[in-house]
Amino acid sequence: MAAMLSTTHEGSLGEAVLAAFGRKQRLAFALPAVVLVYLIYIFFAFNIPGLVASARTDNAAILLSDFWSYKTHVTRDNRSGEVSVAIEGENKGTYPPGRLPAWVSMQDGVTRIDLGKEHEVVYEGTGARFTIPGYGVIQVEPDGQGIRLDLPEGEVPDWINASPARVTVTTPQGRFSMTRTRTETFHYEPGWELFFFTLDSPFSGRSVGELASLAVSEDRVDPARPNIVHMLSEFWTNKMWRHGDVAWALFETVLMAFLGTMGAAVVALPLAFLAASNFTPARSLRFALRRVFDFVRGVDGLIWTIILSRAFGPGPLTGSLAILMTDTGSFGKLFSEALENVDRKQIEGVQSTGASPIQQARFGVMPQIVPVLLSQVLYFLESNTRSATVIGAIVGGGIGLLLTQAIITQKDWEEVSYYIILIVLMVMAMDSLSGWLRGLLIGRVGRT
Repeated sequence: MAAMLSTTHEGSLGEAVLAAFGRKQRLAFALPAVVLVYLIYIFFAFNIPGLVASARTDNAAILLSDFWSYKTHVTRDNRSGEVSVAIEGENKGTYPPGRLPAWVSMQDGVTRIDLGKEHEVVYEGTGARFTIPGYGVIQVEPDGQGIRLDLPEGEVPDWINASPARVTVTTPQGRFSMTRTRTETFHYEPGWELFFFTLDSPFSGRSVGELASLAVSEDRVDPARPNIVHMLSEFWTNKMWRHGDVAWALFETVLMAFLGTMGAAVVALPLAFLAASNFTPARSLRFALRRVFDFVRGVDGLIWTIILSRAFGPGPLTGSLAILMTDTGSFGKLFSEALENVDRKQIEGVQSTGASPIQQARFGVMPQIVPVLLSQVLYFLESNTRSATVIGAIVGGGIGLLLTQAIITQKDWEEVSYYIILIVLMVMAMDSLSGWLRGLLIGRVGRT
């Protein structure tokens, strides 16, 4: 009888184990299947095939090239006949008379633009012609209320876009555009032109060797100051790249993150004692404070930014307050949970000496939670450096504002890439600084 019971028990146990394995196996297949079904739903719900079909790869290629190259505009006013050559089409980057780039020549009212690889644009009279090897010569000229276009025989290629009001020709060597009022050619070159000195600077166009020689030379370009000081001033006040304004914007971004994070930590710490169950017996007070924490951290920082900007106006202070509001809720929750996990024996040891409640908190509680608090505050400081960039774009402060302005212009994409690189470097620097401070401060706390 005992043998039969044992066999029956072993059989039921084996069946239970096999059933458990079967459930886990079904679950292992069910979860990926659910995810796959959801991805298929997203594929059709967001019309991914339509988005792919409508994507303009040529525009994407032009945008990507703008990140690492610059374009020079050769512009003719069709009404006056005046021709100007300007980097990025800006007045601050206009070449002065008699100092044109080597690929542009003006003589007897004719402007020749050598785009390289035998691509040439010629402005003559009121018209223009674009010579393209392997295709022929494109003749364009204003005609009454429209544009007359003469093309070589054959099918019109897709890189020529023509309408009664505008003609645009896009080639790997450059772009050409004509309307009734303006003729413009865009010449692309790699690099960030005028990054160090603008065209009106006495140091513009000089080689690295010449600049190094001038830096140590006693023959001053400006008698009032040494050449090295003059160079730094020209770089710092560069009108195209605005290095001084960019440096101040980076400082404002870090300042927003620092003030918001540290202010939230200062506000949240005393409130956390009131929200911790082992320090505040009043349940209603704890409940109210925890709901306040949930509310202020439940509303995203961008929403607080919009609300506070209505009250205080745009500026870095508004961004700092938005970060403070959100982080106060997060710190309040984290700090109160850390307080609820402290060791009571250490507090009782301090209490046995006759210490006051404040002294008990200072010597019995704080040494236990300071490493956790510092770690969390430093992590949030690092994270808020990134958030301050987006917040600054809304409230008008920091590097986020400059980035937004560059994007809105739809032409200064090399500046966009410059600001993005600076933001990444700033975040990396804050990450390294945060890690170093975390190891230094928390290690010091641990040793004490």
